[in-house]
Amino acid sequence: MQNVQTIGIVGAGQMGRGIAQVAAMSGYSVQIFDVSPEGLKKGVDFIESTLKKGVEKAKWDLAFVEKTMKAISPVNDMKELKNCDLLIEAATENKAIKFDIFKKLDEVAKPGAILATNTSSISITEIAAVTKRPTLVAGMHFMNPVPVMKLVEGIRGLETTDETFDTVAAVAEKMGKVFVRANDVPGFAVNRILMPMINEAVYALYEGVASAPDIDQAMKLGTNQPMGPLELADFIGLDTCLAIMNVLHEGLGDTKYRPCPLLKKYVLAGRMGKKSGRGFYEYK
Repeated sequence: MQNVQTIGIVGAGQMGRGIAQVAAMSGYSVQIFDVSPEGLKKGVDFIESTLKKGVEKAKWDLAFVEKTMKAISPVNDMKELKNCDLLIEAATENKAIKFDIFKKLDEVAKPGAILATNTSSISITEIAAVTKRPTLVAGMHFMNPVPVMKLVEGIRGLETTDETFDTVAAVAEKMGKVFVRANDVPGFAVNRILMPMINEAVYALYEGVASAPDIDQAMKLGTNQPMGPLELADFIGLDTCLAIMNVLHEGLGDTKYRPCPLLKKYVLAGRMGKKSGRGFYEYK
């Protein structure tokens, strides 16, 4: 098992900043990169703001915040990630974007460095195949919000070695996460189950079975879920939900994974959920 001390994060958005925060809080040295300088600054500022709120709630003291922020180094060039032991990609759920990132990471990462992806549905084997180190590529699917959710879904590609997989499992566990192992099939375990449920809830709304609030209330009170499926879809991002449903539909070839037309319509209209201010609900 490899000794990981420095972790590089690619993407300073919702997931990337969460992974960076948890990694730094767990004692890792973290470098975070984003193609957008504004997005990078916003991500790092969000981490600091979140940590300071923790001080107000007496979760930790200011010294811990300062130590954690000191462990996070924003970088403006992917080449600066060259000394990281583990690099975690947390970009948007798009094959072309992820393939391009992994080709570049493979070039800049030092020999022996592990490349991991936070993809929630795209084949690890396929991502690994664009690199010259497929044995050192694995999936680390963190849940949102990363600092709160305990799960990391680990996925090994066809060529992923036991050492690589054991290393990412150990890193996740040091971060205080529970690491579950899934096979490299479309949607893996979590989204293979979750996304069809969300999609069916959208169909129920589309077909007039019940209103969005009533669908969510029924699932919360009837099945003891903390958040209704439509509210959860807004939180995840409707564009992300659609992308995952497309991966399931194309990868498994079963009509039961066909994305609901209403989901497609909302995404085309720019209703992405909470991040855009409007999805199945409106947000200020």
